[in-house]
Amino acid sequence: MHPKTYLVPIFFDEKRFVADIENGNPIDVFRGALGFANNHFNKRFYDGENAHQLVNERAHFADLILRHAWNRFEWDADVSLIAVGGYGRGELHPHSDIDLLILMRRDKPQRYRQSIEQFLTFLWDIQLKIGHSTRSVSQCVDEAKGDITVATNLMETRLLAGDIELLNKLKTKTGPKKIWASEKFYHGKIDEQKARHRKHGDTEYNLEPNIKEAPGGLRDIQVFNWTAKRHFQVHRRSLLIAEGFLSEEEYATVRRDEEFLWKVRYGLHLITDRPEERLLFDYQRKLAAMFGYEDSAERLGVEQFMQRYYQVVMSIRELNEVLLKYLDEAIYRQNKVKVVTQINSRFVIRDNDLDTTEESVFVDHPPALLELFALMGESEGILGIRASAIRQIRLHRGLINDEFRADPENRALFMRILKAPFKLSNQLQRMNRFGILGGYLPEFGKIVGQMQHDLFHIYPVDVHTLEVVRNVRRLALPEVATKFPVAAHIYKNFRSRELIVIAALYHDIAKGRGGDHSALGSVDIADFAERHGLQPKEIELLKWLVENHLLMSTISQREDTSDPEVIHKFATHVGDQMHLDYLYVLTVSDINATNPRLWTEWKGSLMYNLYFETKRALQLGTVAPNSRAAWVLEAKDAALRALHADTIESDAAESVWRDVDQDFFLRESAEDVAEFTKAILANQDSQKAVILINDVGVEIPVATQIFVHSKDRANNFSIIASALDRLNLNIHDARLNSNSDGSAFDVFYVLDEQDQPIGQDRLRCEKIVQTLSGAIADPSKINAYVQQRTPRQLKNFALKTTAKLRHDVDANCVILEIITPDRPGLLAHLTQIFVRFELRVLHAKISTLGERVEDIFYLTDKNFEPLTDSDVSAALTATIRSELDQRNEEEGQEYKLRKMKVWN
Repeated sequence: MHPKTYLVPIFFDEKRFVADIENGNPIDVFRGALGFANNHFNKRFYDGENAHQLVNERAHFADLILRHAWNRFEWDADVSLIAVGGYGRGELHPHSDIDLLILMRRDKPQRYRQSIEQFLTFLWDIQLKIGHSTRSVSQCVDEAKGDITVATNLMETRLLAGDIELLNKLKTKTGPKKIWASEKFYHGKIDEQKARHRKHGDTEYNLEPNIKEAPGGLRDIQVFNWTAKRHFQVHRRSLLIAEGFLSEEEYATVRRDEEFLWKVRYGLHLITDRPEERLLFDYQRKLAAMFGYEDSAERLGVEQFMQRYYQVVMSIRELNEVLLKYLDEAIYRQNKVKVVTQINSRFVIRDNDLDTTEESVFVDHPPALLELFALMGESEGILGIRASAIRQIRLHRGLINDEFRADPENRALFMRILKAPFKLSNQLQRMNRFGILGGYLPEFGKIVGQMQHDLFHIYPVDVHTLEVVRNVRRLALPEVATKFPVAAHIYKNFRSRELIVIAALYHDIAKGRGGDHSALGSVDIADFAERHGLQPKEIELLKWLVENHLLMSTISQREDTSDPEVIHKFATHVGDQMHLDYLYVLTVSDINATNPRLWTEWKGSLMYNLYFETKRALQLGTVAPNSRAAWVLEAKDAALRALHADTIESDAAESVWRDVDQDFFLRESAEDVAEFTKAILANQDSQKAVILINDVGVEIPVATQIFVHSKDRANNFSIIASALDRLNLNIHDARLNSNSDGSAFDVFYVLDEQDQPIGQDRLRCEKIVQTLSGAIADPSKINAYVQQRTPRQLKNFALKTTAKLRHDVDANCVILEIITPDRPGLLAHLTQIFVRFELRVLHAKISTLGERVEDIFYLTDKNFEPLTDSDVSAALTATIRSELDQRNEEEGQEYKLRKMKVWN
């Protein structure tokens, strides 16, 4: 038996199709029909048609094709063809599998073996992508009893061909009255969702999210669909409105959000020509262009597209949370609670969850929209919010308008929230998720979901901002204080901790507007502070913090903090200890919230050194810096005292140091200088390099120091950089010195691929010594161009190289700043260019920021004189830009070709 009626797409001539099958090759006819339909649907998609319509029509067209294919073979009334899973829901994206169940009344597959084999072979021949199973009703029941996924698939079934009574029997035997009762099914799906969310980092804000499986993705919609449908025993989501499970507003929101994700998924399938669910960087750009997002002066089109994506998935996760919570509280537990504690006339606590006393609370008293979060932050015992209260928040958040924001009561409540002792970051995250934070602070609302298309910023701006607040507040925890002892000590001594919280909340508030976000943000934070009654000195501090929130990390990573002039300049800018303390805490919290993987103990030590050297300068007074010569003399004396303890005379040490660069004594500790000197004096073979490897750090190792003393060559840096590259070591600091004897005193600070020091790995250190010794003795053994494969993510960024030169009169050199995409062997390539231009590197600061590097080189000509020839300078920067960009472009083309081979 067949279904009485089914939809025939208006674009498809079924009579002609049937006639063509009878008169021609059936496989060619079916293939032609499928190809024609695909082109038809895809054209409509490119023309901007609704994704819901296309996905549903695709499924209906597949129904028609499958019925005609089924009817070509012999069947009886005891077997049916059933659509299951997503296809069973009537959904079919361009490259999604068509999931089929061949359902038998009894377990007698031999009876239909020939027909089944012929049917499936035909489907494969016409190139339909199918997933299939062949089971009897009893087998389906047994499978579903033990596997909630099977039970879920069998909930979403449609008859394609055969006897409807057979399908009805299956639905009855696998329904909630027989197996997987509603509440048990609910808890099973919740457990599945938790595991799935953990797999994706429990965040909807991944850089390359999976639009189906990640938090806030399509699967989160299906979870509350499945659980509610099973409980109410309805087959369509729209019927959940009549059951009181979904409000009209919630239904419309789900439909809108699902439409966006279906559109994205449909587009993904088309541009990849496969069932792709990952929103990789390359696809993000293509989809943004496909959907009409264009670059503006302020923001890239892809950033605008991804902001919309993150806003949608945040909305879905919010609905997923409130609807599942409502199903548990109001339906399974029937609103039964053990303990009710009255707080005031507006709020009560029901079993540790905050709830309203009346449905009209927010209408009657709009400030309650903020009061709720203040109460949660002031009571450690309140763990969450009742689903009914969340629904009321969603319904009435539109009450937050200009009049609401100007109300002194609301301003006082917001300050109460910021001063609350418990779980402030959790409250702000809830406020953000429910649209309250962006409503009360419109400037914050503009950054919700706003991302930057790079690997450095792994979170949208709003999530990053709230993570900075979390990092600040967590400094009070003992386990965090162990990792960040200086920042934690400073934070504990702040009298007004809300000030650093406000600075954290506003430090990136102006991103995406164009211009200097630090300067624009300082205007916003001053306006906030004035509206909320802060004192003039507090307002000035907050403005200064936002204006300078990038300064400390920039100086620590890009400048030589062993130079007294650098410290003097920074200390003068900071002005006093209070500003230094607030800036240090904000900077540490900011870096760790931008991308935790980018914070290393090495970078932490650079910040630590800058903080304490500046603190000392402030204590001594910053009107005039200490004499550079005095610093050098003090450092030499300290090294000589250490050598005297080992019975080494001053004359011997001075003979080693003969006219060595003064920077050597400023940058290295007295203990290290003494150890280097002892090793040089102990070396019996002057032709052989002295190489020392040690981990450095105050309490824990932060980097591995490699000291190399050898004959000074113009290409020393190139040789050593190439050798270390081959050993998979990343140079983070290079300090190159020499004396009048023609000897090099080079010090490198390196980390491995995981940004860890390697000084305790004896075998690896021996390999380093062996490789460096061989390379220095015979540079021809080292291939300067390292042929490591560039990671996929890096190849998706088309950043153009910038190279700028500026003269440093005090240092008698030029400073070269290079920004370029990160690639294996980059440093070795750069040093080869320096060799060709007969340049010497005095010092190098290497900083990797996600997909790009920002490197600083202090250069002279081969005679240690600064570059004065403008033509040479121009040729140098042009060569760097040209060669690095050409290399990046070649790698990009290679990557695209490799992808095409995979897809084809």
